[in-house]
Amino acid sequence: MVRVLKAVVPLLALVAVTAGCSSSEGKDEQLLTEQRETYCMRLGTWQKARNAESTATPESSGYDGVGAAAQDAFLAMRPLRDETVGAGRTLGEATAAAMNSGDAEAEGRVVKYCGDVGFETLTR
Repeated sequence: MVRVLKAVVPLLALVAVTAGCSSSEGKDEQLLTEQRETYCMRLGTWQKARNAESTATPESSGYDGVGAAAQDAFLAMRPLRDETVGAGRTLGEATAAAMNSGDAEAEGRVVKYCGDVGFETLTR
């Protein structure tokens, strides 16, 4: 009986530690997925607002909507800012270049990022 307990106790401890890690990893992965989805959704909202502004008449000012959408996208990007999007750029750098400078290449990179993480339908 003692030999059985000596073998079972370490095994149970290993299972408990492993189960704790798996649970934590699953939650971390779920949070990351949610953050990515939120970012891509807000990026798409910014794109729609920007595109709508470009077709608006001069007397209507779409800046408030575009500015608010850009701010929302920047806030959603913050926890993801260090993820790479190619050409030595991070998501933060590419987002800033796309929104602040109208950099079409940078916008293409962030749209591709959204496609790569499974949320291509949220962007334009």
